[in-house]
Order: sequence, then structure tokens, then C-alpha cells
Amino acid sequence: MSDNNPVQKNLPRIGFYICHCGTNIAGTIDVAEVRKYAAGLPGVAVSRDYKYMCSDPGQEMIAKDIKEQKLERLVVAACSPNLHEETFRKAALKGGLNPFYFQMVNIREHVAWVHTDKKAATEKAKDLSRAAIARVAYHQSLEKKRVPVDPNVLVVGGGIAGIHAALTLANAGKKVTLVEREATIGGHMALFDKTFPTLDCAACILTPKMSAVKAHPNITLWTYSEVEKVEGYVGNYKVQVKRKPRYVKEDLCVGCMECIDACVFKEPKFHDKFNQGLGKRKPVYIDFPQATPKVVLVDPETCIQLKTGKCKKSCAAVCDRNAFDFEQKPEIKEIQVGAIVLATGFKAYDAKRDYVYGYGRYPGVYTALEVERLVNASGPTSGEIVLRDGKRPKAVGIVHCVGSRDAKSNKWCSRVCCMYSLKLAHLIKEHSGADVYNFYIDMRAPGKAYEEFYDKLLGEGVQFIRGRVAEVTDWAMTPGEEGRLVMRVEDTLAGFVRRIPVDMVVLSTGLEPQADAQEVRRRFNIGCGTEGFFQERHPKLAPVNTFTDGIYIAGACQAPRDIPDTVAQAGAAAAEALALIDAGFVELEPNTSRVIEDECCGCKSCISLCPYSAITFDEVKKKAVINEVLCKGCGVCAAACPSGSIRQNLFEDDEIFSEIKGILANDRKI
Repeated sequence: MSDNNPVQKNLPRIGFYICHCGTNIAGTIDVAEVRKYAAGLPGVAVSRDYKYMCSDPGQEMIAKDIKEQKLERLVVAACSPNLHEETFRKAALKGGLNPFYFQMVNIREHVAWVHTDKKAATEKAKDLSRAAIARVAYHQSLEKKRVPVDPNVLVVGGGIAGIHAALTLANAGKKVTLVEREATIGGHMALFDKTFPTLDCAACILTPKMSAVKAHPNITLWTYSEVEKVEGYVGNYKVQVKRKPRYVKEDLCVGCMECIDACVFKEPKFHDKFNQGLGKRKPVYIDFPQATPKVVLVDPETCIQLKTGKCKKSCAAVCDRNAFDFEQKPEIKEIQVGAIVLATGFKAYDAKRDYVYGYGRYPGVYTALEVERLVNASGPTSGEIVLRDGKRPKAVGIVHCVGSRDAKSNKWCSRVCCMYSLKLAHLIKEHSGADVYNFYIDMRAPGKAYEEFYDKLLGEGVQFIRGRVAEVTDWAMTPGEEGRLVMRVEDTLAGFVRRIPVDMVVLSTGLEPQADAQEVRRRFNIGCGTEGFFQERHPKLAPVNTFTDGIYIAGACQAPRDIPDTVAQAGAAAAEALALIDAGFVELEPNTSRVIEDECCGCKSCISLCPYSAITFDEVKKKAVINEVLCKGCGVCAAACPSGSIRQNLFEDDEIFSEIKGILANDRKI
């Protein structure tokens, strides 16, 4: 339906369009009444309603009216502008109208979905429509600007997410710099022996991709390095990377490891981080046989030469390639990139925070990652399940949800704990023949073949007890509990408290944000959720984008997830970066702020308030300067400026005040 009216002189010809959105809007708002009301407002030349205005016919209707009715402004009352503002701007452009001569009214989320009184909702829709029509008359013609994009990409994090993203980009012909803080890429996946639910060899899947990264001509691999500083904007980021000294020249070392044998420490005696402290290493070491790059590292905290300068340096003496350099210093590298993919991963929950489980107090209590190293053929026990006292366990208890789904620690589900607990149960039973008990709250198996894997474990004789373990203790109450650990738990299915003696307890620790996640967030100017994980722009429509254009997130730095989901998200992040780079340019929204220099007093109030670091201070002119590429149009600076010298496009005084007058210009009694 439509209504056409003559237009008052000196007013632009305005087209008003209201959407039914099926029954989402029309079920609560009298759409026809709003259409008729809008037709009588000053400046409205055309007023129409349509069932789905965002559909192709709806957009064609708008474009056709702009041409035939010579419309000069456009108002659409429909759903959220977050979803379809760009849709209707394109329709305006197709009709030959500047896309910023358009205003959208959200009558779905702001009216239809929050009201049940149809009459009141209809009146509110009229008010909002009237305000938009009054406002749009003052809109100015704006143009998007284009900024060229640097074709190179930075990937931060060398776990499976970073590896997959880097390879995807490099295979597409892009130059990629992969930065990893540890001495080798591989991340947490390099610790695993098998992956669920297929029980594939983790190293067999991972190491070929690690080698591919090292060998790829389009990838520059910087391990033992960290991003220190990020400047710039989408398409043009300047990044400083600090490369920590290995005290070994990467281009000369071939990983023969003769230096490790020659070290003055004849036996390993220092904490082995890679093996979760279950093994020992020397001051010169390599994390694991397939480490990439396969270059040894000298630990400055334990190396006699680096600590005292008084060592015979037998490691260097045996190296016929002269790869050792004890004078190495940290090195700052600077690169220019167009896009950044953050794949910084997670850290495991610290089990010592849950005192009742006895981790750190009882030697028979292990974390899941420690057991991952025990069952691994390259681990400290060569794949044998051996306790710290050298004995083999006959009974093992696995506690699910340690540091997850707990109001006292982390409320979120870590997604992978149930499944990796099942995997460890299978491997422990396979390696030791021990009886295995799984203590769970709820069994969660949401992925492909996950439920079947659970059924497989039931068939293998693994026992499942539903209930949160109250405590792990060495206090024996019966002869059968003497010398063993006792797990006290309320079996919620059986309805009574049980005491189960075991020789080994495995704590399935949850996934947490990295310890420096907040620092990294600030460095890259992205957001974090309440849990501390990096915040995506939209959980469904933009799950790998951040609120900073050109920076994407992948893997467990965004939320707990398993390997298949991590790889899928890494591919998506790489695809987004490719789309940005292949375009060759980015279009900037014109709703940015600007400084009226003659009115600026140079107080600098706006600089500290800008959440996007878009404002700097010109020391020569003594005026604030806004980088329109970094500006996101939030309007904080314009609102806070004490001299009123900052203006924002699309939010000029005339536009705002006319909208306020429009919203208040009703003749109803309140």
C-alpha cells in the first residue's frame, strides 16, 4: 500500500517505507496506520508499506520510487540498522540517491519485540518515524573514502590455529609473518599423544603442518618472539616485534643436539616446562624431537656461562658450525602489514586453586596435561603410566570440570574436558590396564562422532560416576584405603556418598584466557568478554572479526574450543584477511568526527577519552587532530569537548535537535 502527497516548499522530497517483517513487526504494530500517519508529515512525498522491505522486490520498490518520484531523502522503518542499514543504503545508491540521505528507524527491536499493547506500540512507532523524518531533512551528502591495503599479514600465535591460518594465507600467495612466543610452534597440540574422538596420532597430524610452515617461501617464522607495539589502522599496521636471544644462530644450527650431550651438566637437572615439570632438561635444550624450528635454546637462568661467564663452553666447542653466540641481545624488528590474525590460544586452569583436590599436596594427583605427557612416547616416561614413586597405578580417578562450571572459579564450560577425559581414560586403560573412574557433572559430547566415542568407552569398562568430587584425601578409614588416595563423592544417580580408593587422580582442568590476555587486548586495541577471552564483533554474523577493522581472532583465544572448531575458525579468519587484502583498499565510513581548529582550545580532553586512539595532539598548532581512518564514529569526543569544537558527521546539531523536536512533537496527553 502507498500514499503520495504534495510536498511543502523548501523541504526535500522524502520517501517513507515501513516493513511488516512477516509478523515480527505487523503482529504488534498497525503498519497501515503508521504508513498513513507518515504520509501526512511535512516533506513526505511517498509513504509505503511492504511485507519484507529488505527483499529484492522491496529494494527495487525503493530504487524505482527514488527515480520516478524524484525523492531526495529516504526513511525506512524496519529492523535493526546493524542488520540492514547497508542494505537500504545500497538501494538508495541504486536509485541514484546519496546513501547518507537515508535514516533507519528500528521499530522491531525497539518497539514490536518489547511491547504487547498494540495501540501503544503503534503510537511509539509513529513517534520514532516522525523523529526520523524530521531528522533526515538535515542530512548532508557524504562520501566514503578509500585507503590502500598493505598485502602482507601478521599471524600471532603458533598453535594449530596460527599454523592453519598462516598456511591458508601463504598458499593464497600472501606474505605472512608468524610470531610465536615459545621456542617452537605447535602450541598445546604438540603436547598430546592422541586426539579425540578418532584417536589419531597428534604428532602425525601436526608435525607435517609445522614443517610446511618452516619450508613455505611465503612465511617468515619468528619463534621466541613477542609483539611489542602496534600502530596504524586497517590495511596499514606498523608492528614492532621483539626477538629474544636464543644464544644460538638460527641460520647455522641444524639441530644435531651434540651440544646437549656435551654440556657441562652431565645429567638433566632443571625444570622441563614442555613436559609439565615431570622431566628434567639441561641449560641447552630443545623442547621435543619435532620442534620447529629445530634449533637449540640456551636458558639464561640456568646456563653457567650466561650467569657467571665462567664456563668452559663445551657446548660451543663441540659445534662445528660455530652456531653459539653468547653475546646475542634482544632484537627489535619492524614490519608493515595490512591485516592481523590473533591466535594466541589459552592456558590451563591452575589446579592448585582447588585445594580439595590435593594437587601439589599429594604426589599421586596429576593434571590432564601432565598425563598427556606421560602417555606420549616422547614424554618423560616414554609413554609408560608410572607414578612419581615409580609404581604403576591399579585404579585411576578422573575428575571432570576442574576450573569449569564452578561459581567459585570459572562459570563457563570449557567444551573439551569431557571428551579429553574420555580419551585419557582410554589411553590409561590401554597403557596400564588400570580400572578407570570418570567423575562428571554432565557428560557433554556435542561433536561429530563424540557420542559414539562415549559409547566406546562404556564398552571398554570405564566406569562413570555422576557427581562433583567433594575432596581427595589420604585419610584411610578401611584397610583397603591404606596408602592410597580416597575420592569422596556424592553419586547423584545412586543417591548416596561413596568413598573410592585410587592410586592416581587426574584433574581435567578447564581452559582460561592467557595470563596476559588483557595486555594483548590493549596492545591490539580489541575487546574482551567478561570471562577475559577476546571479544568477537558478533557471535553469529562476525565470529572472527573484532571491533578493530583488520584484526581477526581464531581458536581458543576467543573461547574454549576443540581442534576441529579451532581449525575451522582459523580458516575463516584467514579468509576474512584475504578478502580485505585482495580488495586492495578499504572503504571508510564517513560518520567520523572532525575538529574545527578555530574553536579548539587545545585542552586535550578528547585524547584520553577516545577508545580507538584516533586523536593526537599537534604540538605546532596546539590543536587536537583526529585520524579519520581510526575513528569509528562513537561520538565520545564530540560529546565531551568543552568548547564544542568537535563535530561528527551524521550527528550534526541540526540533525540531533530536529530529531528531538520530532520525537516530542506529539499531540497526545501524557
